[in-house]
Amino acid sequence: AFVVFFLGFFAMLTHFFFSQSLAVAGAMLLGLLGLLTALVNAHMPVGRPSLLLSARLAGSMALLGTPVMIALFVLFPRIGPLWGIPTDTGVGRSGLSSTMEVGSLAALVLDERVAMRVRFEDGPPPREAMYYRGPVLGVMEGREWRAVPSLQSGRGEARAAASAQGTGAPVRYQVTLEPSNKPWLMTLDLTPDPPSIGGGLRPTLSRELQWVVDRPLTDLTRYEAVAYSQYHVGPGQLRALPAAYLDLPSGLNPRTHELAAQLSAQLRTQPGLDLRDRTGATEAMVQAAIQRLRSGGYSYTLAPGEYGLHTADEFWFDKRTGFCEHIASAFVVLMRAAGVPARLVTGYQGGERNDIDGYWVIRQSDAHAWAEVWMGSRGWVRVDPTGAVSPDRVGTTRRLIAPQGALAQALSALTPNMLAQVRAALEAVNNAWNQWVLNYTQSRQLDMLKNLGFESPSWEDLSYLLLGLLVAAATVGAGWTLWDRTRHDPWVRALERARARLQGLGLPLPAQAGPRQMAQALSARFGADAKPLADWLIRMEAHRYAPGAAASTASSTGLGPTPSRTSQAQARAALRKLLNEGNQLTWPLARTETR
Repeated sequence: AFVVFFLGFFAMLTHFFFSQSLAVAGAMLLGLLGLLTALVNAHMPVGRPSLLLSARLAGSMALLGTPVMIALFVLFPRIGPLWGIPTDTGVGRSGLSSTMEVGSLAALVLDERVAMRVRFEDGPPPREAMYYRGPVLGVMEGREWRAVPSLQSGRGEARAAASAQGTGAPVRYQVTLEPSNKPWLMTLDLTPDPPSIGGGLRPTLSRELQWVVDRPLTDLTRYEAVAYSQYHVGPGQLRALPAAYLDLPSGLNPRTHELAAQLSAQLRTQPGLDLRDRTGATEAMVQAAIQRLRSGGYSYTLAPGEYGLHTADEFWFDKRTGFCEHIASAFVVLMRAAGVPARLVTGYQGGERNDIDGYWVIRQSDAHAWAEVWMGSRGWVRVDPTGAVSPDRVGTTRRLIAPQGALAQALSALTPNMLAQVRAALEAVNNAWNQWVLNYTQSRQLDMLKNLGFESPSWEDLSYLLLGLLVAAATVGAGWTLWDRTRHDPWVRALERARARLQGLGLPLPAQAGPRQMAQALSARFGADAKPLADWLIRMEAHRYAPGAAASTASSTGLGPTPSRTSQAQARAALRKLLNEGNQLTWPLARTETR
C-alpha cells in the first residue's frame, strides 16, 4: 500500500514538468488531499471509522505541512531548469515567427491566449503608441515574408544601439512574457537600452532593433525596460542599407509597379516638392499611398478571402480588403517598387487594461503587422497603413472578432459585462500566481537575502538560512512537546477526549465522571457494540489506580521493592500502549431513534 501511495505522489509531481499553471496546481492539491486521505484510511480498521474522519485528519496534516512548504519554496536554492519543451516550428507558441505568409496573422484573432502582461510604472503611453516590436521581415518570396538572415544576430548590437536614439518622455514598464519557445523579448517601440532581466539571460539588440536572448524562452519571463515616446534611427550609422530592403521577386505584382510609377510621376508635377530632397520625396510618396488607402474604398476585415501569388496587386486593385498583414505587405511592396527602402515589422499593438490588478493584457489576438520606411535624414520611420484603412484598429480597443456561438451570443445579450468581468477576475488571479509563484526566481531569492542584510548573497547563504530555519523549527517543536508533556497529564487528556466524544454521541456525563461511570453509560446505551470501548475505559482506570495501590501494599508489608526508575519507565510505556489502543478503537454511532 505504501508503494502505491508514494508512486501516486510521484506521479502527481511529474505533472509540473509539463505545466505549472494555477489550474494544474489546484488539481494536484485535490489529488494530494485524496492520496493523504487514502493513506490515513489505510491505518484505520477496515470499514471504520467514516471516510470523513480520515479526510479531516488528512486536511489537518496538509495544514501542518504548509509552513514547511512555504519555507522550502522561499529558501530552497533555485537551479536551472532540468527539462524543456520540444522545439516547435512555424507560428509556434508565441503566435509570431521569423516567417509570415500573407493571411496567416488573421488566424491569430481566434486565439485569446495571453501573450504577455505589461505594467507601466508612471502611467501608460497613448494606446496608439503601444507597438510591441517582434520579428522584422525584409525578404519577400512570393506570398511569404522572412527575416534577413545576416541581420538576425546580435553582432551588430553596438551599431544598432548607437543608431537608435530615444527622445521625449521615458516610459518605464515591466513585461511578464508567457513561454514562447522563441528568443525574442517583446519590447515597446523604441527601447534602445537593454532590458533588465535575470536568469542568466543577456539581451542583445539586432541590427533590426529587435531584442533577443541567447536561448528560447521556455519559462515565464519577466523583465523591465525603458522606452521613449519619440525616437529616430539616425542614418549616420546605417549608410549602407542592405539590398534586401529594395528587392522584390521578379515578375510578381506588375500592376503595383505601374502604380508606383504613376505616383512617382504625380510627385514630379507637385509644386514646391524638391525631388533632390530624398527625405521630402519619400514623405510625399508615403502620404500619397496613405491617401489612396483612405479614399480608395479599402476595408479592414478578418475574412478577405484567399489571395493568390500577386498579393499586392490583388489588394490594391481587385479585393481592396484585407487584414493588417495584407495591408502592410501591399504597402511595403508599393514603397519598394517606388525605390523607397521599406520592411515589414510584426508584433503586437494595443492591449486591454485589467482594472482589477492594473496590468495591460496583450493577447495573441492583438498580433499586428506594420511597415517601416527609410526616410533619409530621419532614418527608419514607423508607418501603419492599417490605421489609414481602419483608424479604430489603432488607438482604441476595437478588434475584429470571430463569429460567436449561440450560447456565447445569448450570454452576451443577457449579461454583456459579466463575461468580461469574470475573465478579468480569473486573469488577475492567474497573473498573481505568475508574479508571486512562477516568477520567484533565483535573482528574487538573492534580492530577498540582500533585504535581510546579506552583502553578497549566494545559494550557499540560502542553504545555510534554510538549514538554520529547520533546526530552529525542530528545536521549538521539541521544546513545545516537552512543555506539553510536563504541563498536561496524558491520562487525563485522553479521558477528557473520551468524555467529549461520548457527549457528542448523546450521553450526558458530569465533569467528574470517571472511566467506570463512562463504561457503564456506554454499555447501557449501546450494549455489545460498546464492549471494546468499555473494556478500554476499565483498563484505563486500572492503570491509573491499581498499580499504585499494589505497589504501596507490597512496600508496606516488605514483600516487594518500592517503585523504581525502571518501573516508572515501564508504566509510561504501558500508558503509551494503552493510549494507542484507544486511538485504534471504533466508536459506536448512535442510531437515529436513540439520539
